[in-house]
Amino acid sequence: MRIKSLLGATIAASIVLASQSTLAERTVIQNKGSDTLLTVAQAWAEAYPKVNPNVSVAISGGGSGTGIAAMINGTVDIANASRAMKDKEIEKAKSMGHEPVEHVVGYDALAVFVHKDNPATTLSIEQLAQIFGRGGNITKWSDLGTKVPGCDSDEMVVVSRQNNSGTYAYFKEAVLEPIAEKKLIDKGSFRQGTLDMHGSKDVVDLIEKTPCAIGYSGLAYATDHVGLVCVASETGGSCVNPSVATASDRSYPIARPLFMYTSGEPKGEIKNYMDWILSDAGQCILQGKGYAPARAVNCG
Repeated sequence: MRIKSLLGATIAASIVLASQSTLAERTVIQNKGSDTLLTVAQAWAEAYPKVNPNVSVAISGGGSGTGIAAMINGTVDIANASRAMKDKEIEKAKSMGHEPVEHVVGYDALAVFVHKDNPATTLSIEQLAQIFGRGGNITKWSDLGTKVPGCDSDEMVVVSRQNNSGTYAYFKEAVLEPIAEKKLIDKGSFRQGTLDMHGSKDVVDLIEKTPCAIGYSGLAYATDHVGLVCVASETGGSCVNPSVATASDRSYPIARPLFMYTSGEPKGEIKNYMDWILSDAGQCILQGKGYAPARAVNCG
């Protein structure tokens, strides 16, 4: 009996040691940042253990600025961003001993959303700047010659993102600043009184419930319960609908690259993970989530 007990204890100890060894060998990649990239980052993280069961990827959002700050501080392995790093961020990273390396992992159409009953289906970049920009002269739907069912006040409810968001920064850069240069709005800044939402999904959820609302977010967050605006580069010109195809060929006026940043060229398991993201398998997951791949892929 004692021999059996000792044998059982030895086997149990071996299992515990083997389990601890497996846990010790398991690599965890910390990945943080853009809410636009959050859904696809989560999908990549869920799929990757089938490729390498010894690697797990911990995902969190918080916005592009949050992810970049974490990379600068050395608390994440990969920062997700829906905008390029600013010069001052790159300089700060270098001062902290990090050399940021930019990886374009896909493209996104930054979509403009309205309530599903809103008949305003086409807007130009200038009109969007007049709606969202400080000093803009479009504040009511009737300014566009539009009557929105359920919007008795006629006042536009302008929905934006918080200023640590890469989506916020890109919309400002692509829509507001070019029109500000023409002196048609003030300084390329957002108007006062916007409803600034924490996440992309929050923007869409609010617009779904608010007939007077208009806002912007990544195309991947589109649902059947909101309307998508066709965007023209020039007022009166032909418009382009946001889609994976028009983001891929950049014909959509507010298409943008999506980034992942690492400190230096990735190595080891981080390099393997980044290589897989840019492989057909990783890019097809991204395409399935409503984004445009970084390159031509065969998804079968």
